[in-house]
Amino acid sequence: MGPISVALQPQRVVDDDGATVEVFALPSDGANLEELLRDLFENHWREITFGPIIQGAAWELRATQAPEKIKMFDGYLTVTFGAPHFHICIGEHKGSHNNPVSPELARHRRTSRVELYRRLSQSGTPICWGLRLFNGKGEQQITILLPNPFLHPETDKILKAPDWSRLSLWDRLRARWLGLTEPDPFDRSGRGFRHE
Repeated sequence: MGPISVALQPQRVVDDDGATVEVFALPSDGANLEELLRDLFENHWREITFGPIIQGAAWELRATQAPEKIKMFDGYLTVTFGAPHFHICIGEHKGSHNNPVSPELARHRRTSRVELYRRLSQSGTPICWGLRLFNGKGEQQITILLPNPFLHPETDKILKAPDWSRLSLWDRLRARWLGLTEPDPFDRSGRGFRHE
């Protein structure tokens, strides 16, 4: 599959915490989402941190092994790392024959918004890169934090100098999903990381 028809210029939004975020909208259909999530969890599981990040809670999980299984069933993608696993509704969801789900509940559960994003510092430069999915009521389902050039890959301690090679997954996702094959110099304009 080639790049999908999406807006190539980011939309600037302000998150609930007041942070400015640049958002690149991606398609939310099940086939594209399955391809994207399979790629991230099968090929980049060592590099990513994932979980919901909502007001009052940030689940920053890392896999200690490759997934044993990734499968689709009734609209849910299940990623299994041995006993730990998660389910996320990305496709058509009907429920069982004996316990069907109402169309309204199915719309609520299913991913309706997908975005690559970069969070900006107070000085206006990128400090965090990721992917996030939201359900039909705008509730966050998952955030996948991509490697950050300002943080050590194993300890998350702030590096003295940025390691711009850690933006390679971000650049790869921009190329695949947005057709933007050249790295964006703006991504490499920041001077450091701090929680803001």
